[in-house]
Amino acid sequence: MKIVSIAVSRKKGTRKTLVDRARVILNHGLDGDAHAGPWHRQVSFLASESIQRARGKGLDVDFGDFAENVATEGIDWTNLAVGTQVKLGTTVIVEVSQIGKTCHKPCAIYYQAGDCIMPREGVFARVIRGGEIACGDSIEVMGTSVDMAGHSPSI
Repeated sequence: MKIVSIAVSRKKGTRKTLVDRARVILNHGLDGDAHAGPWHRQVSFLASESIQRARGKGLDVDFGDFAENVATEGIDWTNLAVGTQVKLGTTVIVEVSQIGKTCHKPCAIYYQAGDCIMPREGVFARVIRGGEIACGDSIEVMGTSVDMAGHSPSI
């Protein structure tokens, strides 16, 4: 499992610009990204496999086009539970806070690409340990915050 792209944008609802690396700020998100801030959707994730499927349907899309901050390879984000902690690179830890999202109106990505997969397949997280990430960095699913505290998850 690894990071295949990192992207930021200065304005919400627009395609993001690809970068090779980014500073991830504790309880904020990616430095310079419009979606960063003190809320539960600080960093967005999308599997590169999802982007490939969109291309297979004839959409002319690339990394960053769905406004995802981080595209990954080898991890099925939609099967992680809210509360799961994920390590990015050597230092950054995020905690999954939301899976999918509700779009109240079609955004620029929808009009430009003809579809938006973020409402179905995008995952959002809070930053619980900051640091630097770069394309090619490994990803490790660490477990839920409840598991990591040594308690059993409630059923």
